[in-house]
Amino acid sequence: MNKSLPQESCPKNKIISIKAYAKVNLFLAVLNKRKDNFHNLNTLFGRIDLADRIILRSLPANEIKVVCAHGSVPEDESNLCFKAAKLLQQRCKCNCGVEIKIDKRIPVGAGLGGGSSDAAATLIGLNKLWRLNLNQKKLANLAKKIGSDVAFFMYGLSFAQGLSRGEKIRKLPQLVKLRLWFILVVPEIHVSTPLIYRKFDELLGLTKPVCNVKILNSALRKDGPFAVKSLLFNSLEAVTTRIYPEVKLVKKMLSDLGLESILMSGSGPAVFGLVSSRKEAVTLGEKLRGQKMPWQIFVTRTI
Repeated sequence: MNKSLPQESCPKNKIISIKAYAKVNLFLAVLNKRKDNFHNLNTLFGRIDLADRIILRSLPANEIKVVCAHGSVPEDESNLCFKAAKLLQQRCKCNCGVEIKIDKRIPVGAGLGGGSSDAAATLIGLNKLWRLNLNQKKLANLAKKIGSDVAFFMYGLSFAQGLSRGEKIRKLPQLVKLRLWFILVVPEIHVSTPLIYRKFDELLGLTKPVCNVKILNSALRKDGPFAVKSLLFNSLEAVTTRIYPEVKLVKKMLSDLGLESILMSGSGPAVFGLVSSRKEAVTLGEKLRGQKMPWQIFVTRTI
């Protein structure tokens, strides 16, 4: 990989700000468990305009500092942004430092990929801040080493298919012009992703998809979002709703409001419903807020 500037040439008092967008999974089939204890997946990612902001400020030497006001976000070496910066330092023999400030808006641990997107934004931003001149392919290869979802966020795509652990990204040019609106509901519960996958392995075969990403992709392209209600699928949903009944309650309340295309994202607990427009999403959001449930409610669209 390209070598960075020597330490004495590292940028001083320079700041870069970059948005880190969330994602939803319109389709998520868990295929089988791998020898490395991960799972092979087939998923359709949709990038949405709900976003964190990553602010990178140059520091002297090779110091890495993570700052976040959200109490559930670690500021130590376990943070994916820290791992992204450290990996760049090591691979590029870079002696520059950085303070990574994470302005959180994406709910933490909700199945929306916030931590992965933050890490991707850190890679992209540091490539500029430290003037590393790495191309997109090299950055994406680094992203795969940080986390399964990180690679998706490297490409700036509205939609993409994820294969293998989710890190193998296939572009879907047929969906470039498609825009989907959602009402997004996040219960204030913590869902343990390792627990969900462990229970899934115990209950393997609990649900099977009736279609695949190719069929869903075709339906979205030809017939629009309201032709896909029976095609949306998440292998993990049946497991998560068994362990965390509040996710099932969210789905029921969205259904009672008249929505038909409803799905949990990732391992949960975020649930989204497809709507026809921003206006409809705002109206539904107001109705949900009137229920006084301890939920975060967002109006969002693919971007």
